[in-house]
Amino acid sequence: MNPSDCTLYSGAAAGAEAAFGEAAERFGLKEVNFTFEGHDDARTRGRYVLSQVELAKGNVSLQYVSSLMHRVYRDTPQYRRLLASLWHQVSAGSEVFCVGWIKEDGTVKGGTGWGAELAKLFSKPLYVFDEAKQAWYHWNEGAWEAAGEPKITSATFTGTGTRCLDDRGKAAIDALFERSFGEG
Repeated sequence: MNPSDCTLYSGAAAGAEAAFGEAAERFGLKEVNFTFEGHDDARTRGRYVLSQVELAKGNVSLQYVSSLMHRVYRDTPQYRRLLASLWHQVSAGSEVFCVGWIKEDGTVKGGTGWGAELAKLFSKPLYVFDEAKQAWYHWNEGAWEAAGEPKITSATFTGTGTRCLDDRGKAAIDALFERSFGEG
């Protein structure tokens, strides 16, 4: 794939999303960062501020999300907008890459988990780099399996994850882009 033909969809937040954006910029990919008024953006390249109408398209029942994710989400306007922006990120990409932690129940920790669940619901290829296990995993037929060293294979893809990105997570993102778009 020619990197200039590819687009990263992300959310402009500090941590994993910023690292995905930095890698996309380094390799010459287009970048769209879905955000909303009042969000603390770490990236401005490709910034796309979602309107209230667009945010409403990604609105979801917090009771449904909490039931699906086996945890309680806070019901604040800011958090609702964050979940809606994740809907736009995952909807736009053909495959989804996340950095975070896979929990024992098969969900992914934090807000990143909602992005991962959306990828499952939308039947999109889903890869998670688990920072604790230091390995990539792929969601396949209802279970996580070791993914080895995945590559980005679609011209449009989503990159999201934890704000608490560690050096191993950053290195995993950098290596993903190198495997996918590097010279060789």
